[in-house]
Amino acid sequence: MKRHAFAMRLRPGCEREYKKRHDEIWPELKAELRKAGISDYSIYLDPKTSTLFAFQYLADDAEADALPSKEIVQKWWHRMKDIMDTNPDESPVSDALIEMFHLD
Repeated sequence: MKRHAFAMRLRPGCEREYKKRHDEIWPELKAELRKAGISDYSIYLDPKTSTLFAFQYLADDAEADALPSKEIVQKWWHRMKDIMDTNPDESPVSDALIEMFHLD
């Protein structure tokens, strides 16, 4: 199991809508994430900077790299593009974070 963390950016003033959309996340999207080997996926907000901090576990045989090609993932990106910073393909702008400390 690998730990994976990354940061994304939420547009200011969109905190409630972001939370609402994730509270209503599509079951088929959750299933696709699990199928790809993702578990214990959490997203936190730094309200001072509108930065989203995401953390997840990836199974050793995870296929998370294939998620961008999945239709359900692309639909989710399209749904979220109005409240997040996105790339031209509508995927969220995402920056990998470097682990600086870990305590089991």
